[in-house]
Amino acid sequence: MVYFLFIIGFIFLIQGAGFLVDGASSVGTKLKLSPVVIGFTIVALGTSLPELIINVFASIEGETDLAISNVIGSNIMNTLFIMGAAAIIFPIQSDSKTIYTLIPISFFAAVLMGVFANFRIFGFEAKNSISTIEGTIMLLMLAVYFWYSRRFSKSEKNNSHQKIREFSVINSILLITFGMAGLFFGGKWIILGSEAISNDLGLSKAFFGITIIAVITSLPELVTSVVAAFKKNSGIALGNAVGSNIYNIFLVLGISAVIRPLPFNNVMNTDLAMVIASNVILFLILAIGKGKRIGKSEGFILMIVYLVYIIGLILRQ
Repeated sequence: MVYFLFIIGFIFLIQGAGFLVDGASSVGTKLKLSPVVIGFTIVALGTSLPELIINVFASIEGETDLAISNVIGSNIMNTLFIMGAAAIIFPIQSDSKTIYTLIPISFFAAVLMGVFANFRIFGFEAKNSISTIEGTIMLLMLAVYFWYSRRFSKSEKNNSHQKIREFSVINSILLITFGMAGLFFGGKWIILGSEAISNDLGLSKAFFGITIIAVITSLPELVTSVVAAFKKNSGIALGNAVGSNIYNIFLVLGISAVIRPLPFNNVMNTDLAMVIASNVILFLILAIGKGKRIGKSEGFILMIVYLVYIIGLILRQ
């Protein structure tokens, strides 16, 4: 039954996130928010909801290794695998603001996570962890990012290809309610299942979080980016992945640390370095490459780097 609920939990979690995004986006249009603002906030937040809910439950249950590894694994997959898959389908075209502003913000978030997790090196903490104070700082960084996103959206032409379906007020409330219920039960069942499965298979919680949990919770980002690539809306594919990385650190990890300080296993510093390196790789491809784009060949390179990393994880485990 625990294994069954683990599988059903992901269905509830992802579908619940979809319901919540649809309902909240509909409310956003009724409040006269532009599609760009809705995309930067509600949609980007919605694709990070699976990671957020799982981390909240993991923090409450004291599964701190799972909380940190889930964020690390999701960010690596977003940057390397999802961007690679989307670029193979259709080349991803970017602009200067995304390359020189949003990707550096994602890079800064990754570096900040690494510094906070290893504060003991600087003599500020008795052991490596992400404390409640550091989690609060991450949430403050999120507020700054919200402010910037609003300014960024105002400077862009309102020509988004994203179509937002409108529902009645009652239906919007029902979607939000069912979405929240799906997130709650899905997250609860996943945490119970992950604890049982990792114990049965003799896997560490960190390894389980970076691989299986991270891959499945990144499905909304994967679907969103791949569909956007098929529709040749490459900007949405890139913005969704980078925006989700920022939310995962500032929001997901921030709230997790506020709920309960997150002890950090030094073994995961290799994975932290990979998060930072993946941002650098993405930046260099777009900044140095021709036409500010990720072509099919670069997409294959990103996916190969991700697969090599996963193989290294398996050998390390």
